Amino acid sequence: MATSKVYFSDLRTHGKTNLPKKLDKLVRKAGIEQIDFENKYVAIKMHLGEPGNLSYLRPNYARVIVDLVRELGGRPFITDCNTLYVGGRKNALDHLDSAYANGFNPFQTGCHTIIADGLKGLDEVEVLVVGGEYVKNAKIGRALMDADIVISLTHFKGHEQAGFGGCMKNLGMGGGSRAGKMEQHAAGKPSVDVTKCIGCRQCSKICAHDAFSFDEEGEHIGADGRKRIVHVANIDHNRCVGCGRCIAACNQDAIKPGYDHAVEVLNYKIAEYTKAVVDGRPSFHISLAIDVSPNCDCHNENDAPIVGDIGMFASFDPVAIDQACIDAVLARPALPNTELTEMRDKLEAAGELDEEHAHDHFYVTHPDTDWKSCIDHAEKIGLGSHEYELVRV
Repeated sequence: MATSKVYFSDLRTHGKTNLPKKLDKLVRKAGIEQIDFENKYVAIKMHLGEPGNLSYLRPNYARVIVDLVRELGGRPFITDCNTLYVGGRKNALDHLDSAYANGFNPFQTGCHTIIADGLKGLDEVEVLVVGGEYVKNAKIGRALMDADIVISLTHFKGHEQAGFGGCMKNLGMGGGSRAGKMEQHAAGKPSVDVTKCIGCRQCSKICAHDAFSFDEEGEHIGADGRKRIVHVANIDHNRCVGCGRCIAACNQDAIKPGYDHAVEVLNYKIAEYTKAVVDGRPSFHISLAIDVSPNCDCHNENDAPIVGDIGMFASFDPVAIDQACIDAVLARPALPNTELTEMRDKLEAAGELDEEHAHDHFYVTHPDTDWKSCIDHAEKIGLGSHEYELVRV
């Protein structure tokens, strides 16, 4: 596959420019004006931020793209789909409340925000995945598929299941309806290590499907050395949809993915869902590698960034832009007192960090993930190329 171009701008500014102006210049240099926007509906796919999380992209960045699309004759709207898990974005009413609270309102962004899969996450379109091996018909939010043009505006970060959260995660998982998200997550369902469970029930609080029960008694040895009987968690796999939120919620490391290749299958499906979203119509992709948190913006908190701010990327190729962001993050030193450095210390102490992974920030942060599987599969199905030329703007 041919080498793609990825355009990059750092975050340095001075008296004659600022970050919104730099973003506008970047996307123009990257060729966004080549797209015919005249009287076209333009979906700007974003993550609108879970309440409590402050690492999501500020709406100021969206305003730059909205204004440019209007200048070029397009009809922009900002969009995202509902979530599987308990939180502030599970239905369209709560989702819009959260979006407005985070600044995504017409006065700030210059356009309307539409929840693509409707009130309850059921408004979807089944889209054929050409060349799909794991998904034949992707379930995509209807408003996203009704658009003539798709622009992804992504906060690049780590991710507790996919390894990284970039353009493909934004479009593939983020563009899936609730049923589409269930399909992507259903490759593996987690289980509980009862020797680690302390019965705190944080997993139950985050589960949207009432999959947890606490009937079985287990023995827990506390920090003081005393034994206590606790009611340990049990997961009903008939109810569980495999979304993995409980894994991140458990601070005892007691909940694990169901089987080893589940994270790979998840990434394969993310790539195939992304292809369903972009096939057959113009698309353009923008990623900002700032506040590079270790986990998804779906958390109602954001941990400290694992590396320093890097810059802004733009490309027509969703695979190349993800690879460029990955390479940029891996080239940066780890910041101290972060999940990355804590996990590195734990892996080294346990003798579990080999030379191959020693400098892979995404693997070190989440050793159960495999980010490369998404890139490799996306290239295999013809979504884009991991080979790119970085053009500095």
